[in-house]
Amino acid sequence: MSKASEAPGYIGPYRLLNVVNTSQTRQIWQAINDATGQFVGLKVLLEQYRKNREQLGLLRWEYKVGHRFDHPRVIRIFEYGTHRGLPYLAMEWFSAPNMKTRIRQGIDKIAPLLPKIILQATEAVAYFNQQGWIHRDIKPDNFLVNDQGEVKLIDFGLAQRRRGLLLRLFAPRSRQIQGTRSYMSPEQIRGEPVDERSDLYSLACTLFELAAGRPPFTGVTSNELLNKHLKAAPPLLDAVAKNATPEFAQLLKRAMAKRPKDRPRSVEEFLDELRIIKLFRQLPRPPELPAGKTAPGSS
Repeated sequence: MSKASEAPGYIGPYRLLNVVNTSQTRQIWQAINDATGQFVGLKVLLEQYRKNREQLGLLRWEYKVGHRFDHPRVIRIFEYGTHRGLPYLAMEWFSAPNMKTRIRQGIDKIAPLLPKIILQATEAVAYFNQQGWIHRDIKPDNFLVNDQGEVKLIDFGLAQRRRGLLLRLFAPRSRQIQGTRSYMSPEQIRGEPVDERSDLYSLACTLFELAAGRPPFTGVTSNELLNKHLKAAPPLLDAVAKNATPEFAQLLKRAMAKRPKDRPRSVEEFLDELRIIKLFRQLPRPPELPAGKTAPGSS
């Protein structure tokens, strides 16, 4: 356990309230700036990683990428700082579990909100790309979704600047696979230069899982999973989620094409198509709940 979690106090101007998430290298705290009354989320490195160059670099990079973003669907980054040797990142406080948690809890619980969540998640990635960045780690874990179906895109540690055509042609290939295997595009797996169509592929995998309750590709081993992304035909959503329309299923299939040139040209173009098609045969209904309880998004 880190010293921060043993003795809550202050980090910079922020008073720590409670830990909301702990990963292998870092914690997320809910905190408040007593001077302004503003609640924030604080990302801090665990004690054993506070001098780790790679982890420090990721924290600084996330600030560099995100501190100018201003969009309701993308988490706002306020400050990078160090307090008594403890590096931290202060960001917008958004009280919500991530999409992966929502899926594990059962997509029937958020069924009426699915169209809203799908559009807002896509708007987030489209904005991110429009600002000249490729996220490179689009997945359900990196979208926060509240009970009203409002979405925030988070975690910019793997983001890259979008390259021009010449840079894409002559950029060296990376030997290290970076990203999350269940959602990575074929070109990202191969270590090739990526553009917004790679984020689109990952987004399509994410939306497939949101609608179907499972990702489009699974494998017993990492190599089997990666090989499916490289070679296996993407499944049709409407064969798994019977309420999905053929139009939505075909659009997701195009977005998961193996070759980037066979996908929509951008997430923005994909979003334009999403807005004009029907996503579900019938508006998903909330599950029946015990008396006195309400489903997410209901009033």
